Amino acid sequence: MSILVGPETRLVVQGLTGREGGFHAAQMATYGTKIVAGVTPGRGGERALDDSVPMFDTVIDAVRETGANTSCIFVPAAGAGDAIAEAAEAGIKVIFCITEGIPVHDMVGALAIVRAHGAHLIGPNCPGATSPGANGSGTKVGIIPASIHLPGDVGVVSRSGTLTYEAVQSMTDAGIGQSTCLGIGGDPIIGTTFREALELFAADKATRAIVLIGEIGGSAEEEAAAWAAEHLKHLPRVAFIAGRAAPEGRRMGHAGAIVSGASGRAVDKIAALEAAGFKVAGSPTELPRLLIEAGYKKA
Repeated sequence: MSILVGPETRLVVQGLTGREGGFHAAQMATYGTKIVAGVTPGRGGERALDDSVPMFDTVIDAVRETGANTSCIFVPAAGAGDAIAEAAEAGIKVIFCITEGIPVHDMVGALAIVRAHGAHLIGPNCPGATSPGANGSGTKVGIIPASIHLPGDVGVVSRSGTLTYEAVQSMTDAGIGQSTCLGIGGDPIIGTTFREALELFAADKATRAIVLIGEIGGSAEEEAAAWAAEHLKHLPRVAFIAGRAAPEGRRMGHAGAIVSGASGRAVDKIAALEAAGFKVAGSPTELPRLLIEAGYKKA
């Protein structure tokens, strides 16, 4: 089992013929992801990825011809909001948007369409998700490096791509595998929150522990902690919050990572998580040890 991506994933890559889309699509296919279609307007009828993937002009054509159920978007920021809306309107139920820098106004409209169609949006400005499989393969959608993963039963959810990679590599080095690693993105408006990700992990019987990697800005971590206090008591859970030393008013990396007044401070997030039963690490490399201290036992 896994969340959002797995053997059942049939992926369409929007922007497959672009440099980033083509490079990362090849990496996804090598890892084992079933890429069934690509979409670039005006390129319908062509084939990509060494002639293995058919191209379509629209997502609805790709869905109708291939049964695609998941999308990964590498469309430039000016058109990415429309690409998200197009995927949702075509019936895609799991949408990953890797693009960063999408105007907030565009995201407000796109997210409304996603919710109206009952789809899951992950991102924008996210690294995607990986559900590791046996023998170094599995399903990955996005840009997360495949080599860092180990199949297992710890769910990882993070706002930061690079911190995700460091945390997962530390877990793998310690022999602790992952059920699904999910990067939700660091923009002010994103499709999937920490709380929603925790709800998905809580319903996944193959996930036996949780790692949450947050950062300054907003209140998503506090909201997730409040939910976890009531609903995740049965799972060992650990966390790391980046940006403890960030000065007020200074944006740190992500557009959503900014402390304003008393809102979004690392100290408040840490306190909320600890009150909800999370062991909070001082560095991502401490997460494997804290998982064991929280009661996690390797399968």
